[in-house]
Amino acid sequence: MNAPVPPAEALRRSLAELLDGLPPRQAATAVERLIANYRGDTPTHTPILRDRADVIAYAAYRMPATFEAVHTALEALAAAVPDWTPRSHTDVGGGTGAATWAVTATWPGERGVTVLDWAEPALALGREIAAANPALTGARWRRARIGADLSLDDTDLVTVSYVLNELSERDRAALVDAAAAAAPAVVIVEAGTPAGYARVIEARDRLVRAGLHIAAPCPHSAACPIEAGKDWCHFSARVTRSSLHRQVKGGSLPYEDEKFSYVVATRLPARPAPSRIVRRPQIRKGQVLLDLCEADERLARTTVTKRHGDLYKAARDADWGDAWPPPAPPA
Repeated sequence: MNAPVPPAEALRRSLAELLDGLPPRQAATAVERLIANYRGDTPTHTPILRDRADVIAYAAYRMPATFEAVHTALEALAAAVPDWTPRSHTDVGGGTGAATWAVTATWPGERGVTVLDWAEPALALGREIAAANPALTGARWRRARIGADLSLDDTDLVTVSYVLNELSERDRAALVDAAAAAAPAVVIVEAGTPAGYARVIEARDRLVRAGLHIAAPCPHSAACPIEAGKDWCHFSARVTRSSLHRQVKGGSLPYEDEKFSYVVATRLPARPAPSRIVRRPQIRKGQVLLDLCEADERLARTTVTKRHGDLYKAARDADWGDAWPPPAPPA
């Protein structure tokens, strides 16, 4: 009996099959035109994703990166609330459904899934791609305006990925409030830029005011210790590059790093990380320098040396975004 294909690989295969029927230059041209803005002002204008070719090209280009970023955030939620599995999931502004695939990669099995988006071509393609993922066979794909008049049914988990940048300040606030009211766990992911981080912090503050507490990446629910305008909190996920990626961006590396900012908030009993590595670790001779966001609401640098034994080995293996210190191995 063949082993089940992991969601990430099944997604890559499905997207590659779709691209096989699209001339490479047409796909690259569509991505170059769409890359700056996925849906634009879709509530009142014709969606920028004009047809199936547009949606295939953009899905092939962006879904793997969105999957990896959201999966990283969901893994942080799973680590903070290890005994919980969502029985239902609503993906707001989900388009072709990358976040739904990330949820199935984090918690295998079927659950109630609803994807909401304005762009009907994206929903149609998402429904088609989902046929390759048994956990998504029952998903509902619904057209909806993402904004102030959005109504969300009660659900266990709401994901909002790369959506807030498309909304007005009023619509962003309404969406975050609706998510907080609908679910005990909310995951928001934005681009890893100063502007993306600012939108995440804005959402984080609203979620805390709504009574949720932060499960990740922050080790606390107090104000972010980063001084606004001087730095920003973001992380990185490794993404396998397709031939389309290489054609659009140039270069020959088989991967690229997706930079993203995120927040995970919940009403569930959670154990946030003791601290979080917020910069790429610096490995020096006999020592590792770690920049941390600490549970006592401050940023700090710690140096781990060979005399720390196993902790030094763990520091050499640690990555940007990891919890620190690492969890103790099971007995």
